[in-house]
Amino acid sequence: MQITRNDILRRDLVDLTYKTTTRDCVVATGTLHDTYTGTTISFVRGQDTSTAVQIDHVVALSDAWQKGAQQLSAEQRRDLANDPRNLQAVDGPTNGQKSDSDAASWLPPSKEYRCTYVSRQIDVKSLYNLWVTQAEKDAMIRVLQAC
Repeated sequence: MQITRNDILRRDLVDLTYKTTTRDCVVATGTLHDTYTGTTISFVRGQDTSTAVQIDHVVALSDAWQKGAQQLSAEQRRDLANDPRNLQAVDGPTNGQKSDSDAASWLPPSKEYRCTYVSRQIDVKSLYNLWVTQAEKDAMIRVLQAC
């Protein structure tokens, strides 16, 4: 199943409106209560505004590739890239700061969300048989011990 940006926007935003003539498929506006920053972001679809809300791969695809995804089949890699457990609407600039970092080098600025974030990374990595570095494991343990 191909998960699209609009699927995740529909799941993660509230107060949605849709682009006309799209049968409620294309999100036009909405409100994101961003878990990464703890802020509220107004989403307005448009060339200069859509990047305010981006869809993050909780386990970055580059990180996944470095830690075992290259051994997955093409279908499994597609599943990983489109898995709703690994996709989240977030603040665009914060997602840009994260880039392809793992938990050892980046955590959400909102400390209240870190337990959930790390738990989701562990779930995804476990599901797709991806490994973690020692530094990443140490960071994950540190976060989870504070939960």
